[in-house]
This record gives sequence, structure tokens and C-alpha cells, in this order.
Amino acid sequence: MARHCPPSPIAGSEAELAAVAAALGAREVTGFSRAEAALLEGAGPAPRDAVTAARDAIAAGQDPLGDAFCRLRSAAVRRRAGATYTPATLVGSMVDWCSARVTPARVVDPGCGSARFLVAAAPRFRDAVLLGIEKDPLAALTARAHLAACGLASRSRVRLEDYRAVELSPARGPTLFVGNPPYVRHHDIEPSWKRWLARQAAGLGLRASGLCGLHLHFYLATALHARAGDVGCFVTAAEWLDVNYGQLARQLLAGPLGLARVDVMRADAMPFADAQSTAAIAGFELGRSAATAAVRLDAPVGAPLEGGRLVPRAELAGAPRWTSLRRRRRPRPGWVELGELCRVHRGQVTGANKVWIASAHTPPLPPGVLWPTVTRARQLFEAGPTLASAAHLPRVVDLPRSLDAFGDHDRRLVDDFLQWARERGAHERFVARHRKPWWTVGLRAPAPILATYMARRPPAFVRNLAGARHINIAHGLYPREPMTDRALDALAAALNGAATLADGRTYAGGLTKFEPREMERLLVPDVTVISRAA
Repeated sequence: MARHCPPSPIAGSEAELAAVAAALGAREVTGFSRAEAALLEGAGPAPRDAVTAARDAIAAGQDPLGDAFCRLRSAAVRRRAGATYTPATLVGSMVDWCSARVTPARVVDPGCGSARFLVAAAPRFRDAVLLGIEKDPLAALTARAHLAACGLASRSRVRLEDYRAVELSPARGPTLFVGNPPYVRHHDIEPSWKRWLARQAAGLGLRASGLCGLHLHFYLATALHARAGDVGCFVTAAEWLDVNYGQLARQLLAGPLGLARVDVMRADAMPFADAQSTAAIAGFELGRSAATAAVRLDAPVGAPLEGGRLVPRAELAGAPRWTSLRRRRRPRPGWVELGELCRVHRGQVTGANKVWIASAHTPPLPPGVLWPTVTRARQLFEAGPTLASAAHLPRVVDLPRSLDAFGDHDRRLVDDFLQWARERGAHERFVARHRKPWWTVGLRAPAPILATYMARRPPAFVRNLAGARHINIAHGLYPREPMTDRALDALAAALNGAATLADGRTYAGGLTKFEPREMERLLVPDVTVISRAA
């Protein structure tokens, strides 16, 4: 797919975009705010050709206003606000699914942007009120203009509010909640809203992590707004299916929201033009009594939301991760899942790499506490199939739990190092405060095979002939039963040919990640087959 927003007839500035929106009838949609009016002050008249071209593009089913917004504000700026605009292929498949399940009296898009979902829903639900909620005044202007240009002003509302704080009046029938809740990382969410999340979740008997992104706030807000008989369909980044802080969304969907289906797009399919992350579409029906929900992984972008494995909702409620619910692939004879042969362990977290990874600034230490360690993924990528020498690798300081075994000279070196580490606050870091004693990193034994697990390419599996340790930038593969060197060589070679991006999950920025359990699901030749082939 194209990696940039499509061309737009509006080429000049945000002021021109606001002026074009006004010329297309933005003021005709109920809810026009002072903040939007302020954008039009001094904007000047809209270029006539831009207005005409925008009107013609909208009549042809395009969204020139949203495209212009994406182009005028960089992807980096929009990501901080969670403004990722949804392609028409996803909008269409989501509205299609909704139309088969509900005839709503009201359609609500919680973060409407330029109103793509509302415009797509309008011809399907001709009697429904269309309500868009948006925090950005310029985006709200484009939504109004899009709706007005489509002849929908009389039954449309756009409210410049935060969805979490909005009050929805009772509707005369079911409400459809549909859209793309904004993805904003927890670092950029105000503490007061994190407290709101915890408080409201507790009111439903649930726990909410402060690490939740804004899209999970919107799931909770929807559970608070919705009533039995309402239907929803949201597309978001897919990480909530597996990460610990995604538990809130999983509990809401398996519980009060009434999950009907979840479709996870293929990891190598990037449906959003400028947000490289795996997408998940969740469809839910409030008050749904069905005992199962459909779970489809590796779904094609834009395909109908249908099919998938029927999973008992009780199993969903109890599962710590949802992508593990994929129907197990049947390996051909002689093949097994990697987890049957090896345990996969992520490397140890140091807690302060600048202290624990030795450098020219590190005080002298006894050689026996300095361990050659893989500290960067590129060290494995550059090694090729075999890490034959550790001479070039950094050393990680890993002190024993008891320091009493050191002789006088070495103990003085260690004490000087620990004083140096304290001066840099190493003993007060989160990880150090939660390990005993604070100075013991606790590196794992050398793994026979090391693997990268996060990159824009499939993992690299490297035979560790050098006996190097690894920190948390890599995984270590530890055989469950003793394996010969030949078998380990063959296993690493098989893994390098087996893993694809589709086996992991992709995050914002385009990085594909393999958690240990995901890596253990890779299919490889059985150890006995490997031994014979070797």
C-alpha cells in the first residue's frame, strides 16, 4: 500500500483547509464550536478551484479533506494525538459487518477525524442520527464539511469533546459505536485520566494498568456509554491481544461488551498509510448471550469479517493472551513446534545498561565478573549463522550474590565499582530495587542458539559457539533434552528458513516482535529428523 496520504486538491495550509471546509458547509452541522470559529478568523476566502475539486472528490467517494489533514500535519505530530486515518477498505468491511447485525437509531464515532465511518454508514442506516466526537478543532471542521458535502448535515452532529467525558443522551433505539479509537501511548496520557481509568474500571469490577494506551480508555468509555442491544466495531493496533496491560480490553470484550468476533490482520499487511502496526478489528454486541466468539488471525485487509475459529467466551475470559488461541497448524510428519524441543527465554534486564555494560568509564574489576554478552541485535545479524568468537562483544558486569568469596584486592575493586554505581543511581532503579541483592544482574547460562526477536525483518537464529550470554535484546533457545552439535546446527538452519514476519506481531514504527511463546510455536523438523539429516 502507499505509505503516504493521497494527493489532495487542498495544497496550501491549515488555514486554507479550514476555509475550504467552511465553504463546503461545515457550519451547517449542529455543534459548531468557538474553537472551530477561531480557526476561520483571518483564514480568508477559500480558493474556488480547491472548493470545486474537493466537492467533486467527495461526490466520487473520496475524502480530500482528511487526506489534506494527513498531509499538512506530519505523521509524527498526528501520532502524538492518535490521529491515524482509516483506509476505505477497512471502513467498508467494518460497516458491512455492522449492517448485518443492527439497525441503529444512532451511529457514534468516538474519534471521528474527517467522518469517514459516519459517511460510509449513512447510506446503510438512512434513519440514524450520525454523531461524531472529536477533540481537534481542525479535524472537527473537516468532519462537518465532509458530512455537509454529502448532504448529511440535517441528521449529523459533531461534538468537540473528549469521548471519555462526553455524556450521551438516551437514543430511541440501538446505538452503533464504530471507528478507529486514537492510539496514544500511556507516556502521553495525563495522570488524571489514568486515575479516571482505574476508578471507572474498578466500578465494573476490573483492574486497569496505568500502561494502557488511549485506545483502551475508549474501550472502557464505550462500555460505560453502551446499553444492551447496542453494537460496536473498532479497529486498533493489535498489541492489546497479548500484552499484560491489554487485559482490560480482553476482559471488557469477553465480559460486558460481548465480543462477537475479532479479526487480526496479517502481520506483514500494513493497512494504515503511516502507522506501521498490526491491526485488529473487534466486533461486539452488548447483551450478547452466545457462548462463543469468532477469532480469525492472519486476516486479509479489507476482506469480509467472517469465518475464524469459534472460541468459548469462557476460554477467552481466562486466556492470558489471545493470539495463542489460533488453531494449531498441523505439522507435516516429522515436524513439531519449537517449544517441544526448546524453551525460549528472553535475556536478562540489567536495569541500567550504562552501569552494567562495561565501558571505558567503568572502574577496574576482577575479570571473573565480566561476561562477554550480546547486547545489541545487530551483533547477531552481523554474526551470520554462527557466533564463533566473543572477543568483540561488550562485557556485562554480573556480580555474585555474596561478595565474601573475593580476596582483599578483588573485594576493594568490587567495592569501588559499587560505590561508582551508587553515585549513578543504579541501586535506585526500578529493576535493582526489585532484585536481591541489587548488584546481581543474574545473566542466564549461555544458550546454544541465540535469536533476535524485534526488527523489521524475521528473527536471526545464531549458533552460539562462543558461549556468549545475552541480555533482553535477544532470546535464548535452551534444549529440553540434550542435543548434539549437529542437531543444533540443523535446528538453527531450519529456524532461519521457517520464521516469517507473519508469525510475529507488528507494532507502531514497523517493528515485528516475537514473544518467547510465539517463537515456541514455530514449526521445525523433529530432533530425530534433524539428527538423521545432519
